[in-house]
Amino acid sequence: MLQFLAALVVFLALHSVPAIPTIRGRLIGLVGLRAYLIAYSAASVLSLGWVFYAALQLDYVELWAPAGWQAWVPLILSPIALFLLLAGLLSANPASITLLPRKREPGAIVAVTRHPVLWGFFLWAASHVVANGDLRSLLLFGSMTAFAVFGVAMTEKRARRRLGPAWPPLAKTTSILPFAAILGGRARLGFDRALAIALAVSALLTLWLLLGGHAALFGADPLAMAQI
Repeated sequence: MLQFLAALVVFLALHSVPAIPTIRGRLIGLVGLRAYLIAYSAASVLSLGWVFYAALQLDYVELWAPAGWQAWVPLILSPIALFLLLAGLLSANPASITLLPRKREPGAIVAVTRHPVLWGFFLWAASHVVANGDLRSLLLFGSMTAFAVFGVAMTEKRARRRLGPAWPPLAKTTSILPFAAILGGRARLGFDRALAIALAVSALLTLWLLLGGHAALFGADPLAMAQI
């Protein structure tokens, strides 16, 4: 349990860095944007791998019996989550987490929601809570679900303070809830390079995971579980 808690703390702390402009700016100024992106991506993958490894070392304690319908929740929501996560990281976004400079023109995904990365985390984690009825999965995915919800609130607060007078115009043309600004006529749905890359990469990763990648990494075949 101590290893799992340590891994989780490192993961959550690492993924808080992009939401803190001072730390992120200093790191980019120290090593450059390209080196920062490479180092941060590698550290993110390694820390996530450590969290899953540590979680798998915990004893399996069943909380509820598995059912086929539960597996369909992440099967449907995880590709959407992956798309939002990638689109958010690859798009300039003055209001939320991104790997690009915030001063650039906001990417098309910002019109959908101003917190695409955190929504990606939320959908991925929450859907896996439903699909895995054991204690270690609840600890793992439940904590990440809470992190995403808390992250939205904290990121909103920081963005208001950081942007000052520029916040009201941005908030008027964006929304926390996906598609709320578009459905309300306050924003228009667009398409750009970041969305194209996110769509292609998320589709390829989803296909790989369904064709054996998920089973190889985590010992569970989501398609087989959906047929229970």
